[in-house]
Amino acid sequence: MDTKELLKKVRKIEIKTRRLSDNIFGGEYHSTFKGRGMTFSEVRQYQYGDDVRSIDWNVTARYNEPYVKVFEEERELTLMLMIDISGSELFGTQGQFKREELTEIAATLSFSAMQNNDKVGLILFSDQVELFIPPKKGRSHVLRIIRELLEYHPQSKKTSISNAFEFLSGVMKKKAIVFMMSDFMDSAYEKTLRIVAKKHDLTGIRIYDRHEENMPKIGLVPMMDNETGQTAWINTQSASIRKAYALQYKTMVENFENLFHKNGAGTLHSRLDESYVKKLLNYFKSRG
Repeated sequence: MDTKELLKKVRKIEIKTRRLSDNIFGGEYHSTFKGRGMTFSEVRQYQYGDDVRSIDWNVTARYNEPYVKVFEEERELTLMLMIDISGSELFGTQGQFKREELTEIAATLSFSAMQNNDKVGLILFSDQVELFIPPKKGRSHVLRIIRELLEYHPQSKKTSISNAFEFLSGVMKKKAIVFMMSDFMDSAYEKTLRIVAKKHDLTGIRIYDRHEENMPKIGLVPMMDNETGQTAWINTQSASIRKAYALQYKTMVENFENLFHKNGAGTLHSRLDESYVKKLLNYFKSRG
């Protein structure tokens, strides 16, 4: 992708996702993800209806009339985006690949965070951490994240969610809002998930294609594993093969759901032919 084409794509995504974050998600993001606590702001004269527990007795005694302490939310937060860029993300039968949808969702969340003056960081991973962009503020930083999501070519096609979580635990010492975006076609990540979910506000967003849920009945076809590159001929006419595939897929999805919920983390499922906007908005509202 040349520079001109890349900038054009970045601008197109910015226009679409910033409109969403400005008009829809900004307020929901703010109300869903609270600041780290309340910090002292000022003192002012007591007004009818104020909580008597907030009276500052030292100032009250000095001026011989009641004054109260005013606190405000310590708002600054850090949003960490963890994006799966393994080979399975380059799949899609609904007009775009899973990775393209992940990019749009990540951009929408980034602009929502930017609107609230929060920092945004990025981890791109396969079976290793491919790229880490430390959290920063500002539009130029968000645009850099979008450029990397569009242009980055992974060194590996395989997936390790556990390695990605382990890296996050090493670089993020303070609590952050963490969105892990993947198709979660992986296992053996419970231990590192538990550690991350205990410290951070974690949500898993599973992106998938409807043809991944059930194998279509289209005869004898070659199927390639995007992560291993191996091809096998599969008889999709066989009811037992289709049933075994559907069961394996269902088990994988249930494992994702159970592990995240068991450890107090949120989950969201978005199919390529559905609106991720509605899914994300409903998720924010359910948490607000």
